[in-house]
Amino acid sequence: MYRKFIGLFLISMLLSSVIYAASLKLEGVYQGKNLYVMNPFASGGIGFCVTKVTVNDQITTDEIGSSAFEIDLSVFEFQPGDKIVIVIEHRDNCTPKILNPEVLKARSTFKIKAIKINNSKNTLEWTTTNESGSLTYYVEQFRWNKWIRLGSVEGIGKPGDNSYSFKVLIHSGLNKYRVRQRDFTGKDNLSRPTPYRSQKQPVTFEPKKPDDKITFSAETLYEIYDMYGVLKRNGYGKTVEVKDLPKGDYFLNYDAKTEVIKIK
Repeated sequence: MYRKFIGLFLISMLLSSVIYAASLKLEGVYQGKNLYVMNPFASGGIGFCVTKVTVNDQITTDEIGSSAFEIDLSVFEFQPGDKIVIVIEHRDNCTPKILNPEVLKARSTFKIKAIKINNSKNTLEWTTTNESGSLTYYVEQFRWNKWIRLGSVEGIGKPGDNSYSFKVLIHSGLNKYRVRQRDFTGKDNLSRPTPYRSQKQPVTFEPKKPDDKITFSAETLYEIYDMYGVLKRNGYGKTVEVKDLPKGDYFLNYDAKTEVIKIK
């Protein structure tokens, strides 16, 4: 009888551990809003699905014994942009549903306090405020009648003053730069264009009708397109090989110029 009791007890503990084994994990950043959870009944008439909720490893005091409940994040005194990890433990035979997970996704809310070109370092430097989550800043330059991406810097994501620096490519004449972020909404948040007039000498190239390679008078960013707008070459340097390109006309973007060239 004793052995039978122990056996039933161990089976009961095993089943209990299976029932309570599942969990749902959500990570993001604090945006000043709370989460709402749909909490169905578990099968077998043993109560609601959710058994415990933790926020950054702290057990919440939210009332989870109902068909829907709120995870109150305001009690933790988070600051906008703070990282949050929520774990919802639940019975294995049911699944709770978070109704508004987007409230933990970072939004692009930055405002530019200052932005300029550092002439001695050839860097774009900017200071922001009002960030509410770490998002990538894309550094862009206007040349060849379009905005092109030079690179990226990861955002700090805090609401106070944040400073950034990125080494840029400078062409002759008037340059324009900006930074851009895009969050989960798909909308762009852009800085104003920042002008900078360079004293660099304009770049030239030869030969005008190449059959082997093009040589520039100085290192430059370049692109070569065919007449159908298909990109054939791009890069940064003083020479570019063209001997494997079919004969014909091409658009050559370099320095701040666009010219039509004929490859022999």
